[in-house]
Amino acid sequence: MKKGKIVVAYSGGLDTSVMVAWLKERYKAEIITATGNLGQEKELKGVREKALRTGASKVYIRNLTKEFVEKFCFPALRAGALYEHAYPLATSLGRPLLAKMLVDVARKEGADTVAHGCSGKGNDQVRFEVSVGALAPELKVVAPLREWEFKSREEEIAYAADHGIPVTATRSSPYSIDENIWGTSIECGALEDPRRMPMADAYQRTVAPEKAPGKPEYVRIEFDNGIPVALNGKKQDSAAIVQSLNRIGGAHGVGRIDLVENRLVGIKSREIYEAPAATILHFAHTELERLTLDKPVFDLKSELAQEYANLVYNGLWYSPVRNALDAFVIETQKCVSGIIKVKLYKGAVSIASRTSPYSLYSPELATYTKRDQFDHRASEGFIKIFGLPLKTVHRVRSNGSGKIARHKIHS
Repeated sequence: MKKGKIVVAYSGGLDTSVMVAWLKERYKAEIITATGNLGQEKELKGVREKALRTGASKVYIRNLTKEFVEKFCFPALRAGALYEHAYPLATSLGRPLLAKMLVDVARKEGADTVAHGCSGKGNDQVRFEVSVGALAPELKVVAPLREWEFKSREEEIAYAADHGIPVTATRSSPYSIDENIWGTSIECGALEDPRRMPMADAYQRTVAPEKAPGKPEYVRIEFDNGIPVALNGKKQDSAAIVQSLNRIGGAHGVGRIDLVENRLVGIKSREIYEAPAATILHFAHTELERLTLDKPVFDLKSELAQEYANLVYNGLWYSPVRNALDAFVIETQKCVSGIIKVKLYKGAVSIASRTSPYSLYSPELATYTKRDQFDHRASEGFIKIFGLPLKTVHRVRSNGSGKIARHKIHS
């Protein structure tokens, strides 16, 4: 007799494939899988058939790509959110949307439990469970990887073989791969040794920079209010822009990131990321902000970008602080419109040209030619006022000697 329904966040990878059979066996429950298409390609092939063969009674597959790009990736791009100044948060941004999908399916099916395939020492368990708790506090969450008897991926592979579960992971190539349109994350296997360079087979969507074309390629990206709207003069929708840049950037070896990062749970992990489009767009967006934002706004936004990245990484997408930061970011982007031309060559992205109707760059003020309109005489008074506090501090504390003087305090 079945004891309720469990909705499983199902990717078709090793962990979630084993999970379906394990949950059905352990909880005697009806298993319903929910798969979100966030623009990944390889993982979706045969997912429905695999889930049904593994024991699911019903399968949901939802195309969330457009929503993912427009409501998660582009807001993070607009915010300049790069975790530890490097990682564009592809997996981190996908989890709150997948959690929302889980909640929607659970409510539709009348399920009281959802399950995810995250490990007990990873960040994703936090992202899923905090997001589900925010959206549907009445739902229970099951995390099989924190409960089951398997101690390694090799044991999971053996269980899958014994139960006729089709999986792509092998003992010789035990990578854990998560892919969406914003990027791919690869971990486990030989990558767990930070002394070793990644093996060639770890990379999924980029060519090695040394094997990239010997001729650079130039791409013009148009932004409107901080959001990409066109490539090379052609208007495209959000997902098409990202897909095009993934293809172009990947062909030039752009977007490879090898990072030892600080996980939320308190350990360091070595991750390999591939994010051609995200790398190009973050670079171009920052260059446009350098052109259009005044210094105080640019400086403050740069500081808050790290706060934004941290809260996304830590699973706090559905938080009041993220909404508040978005309000600030949106205000800063009202003049972040223009065209950035980038050069892609052998794994690198560099600036080729910048233009914006809101450019704060004034040739007449910046030039060192006779067209110079800057009032050089005004600098003397500016320096005196600007340096006065520092001059006063050192005069009082050093008595003019250049060393800190000890003063007696008289009562």
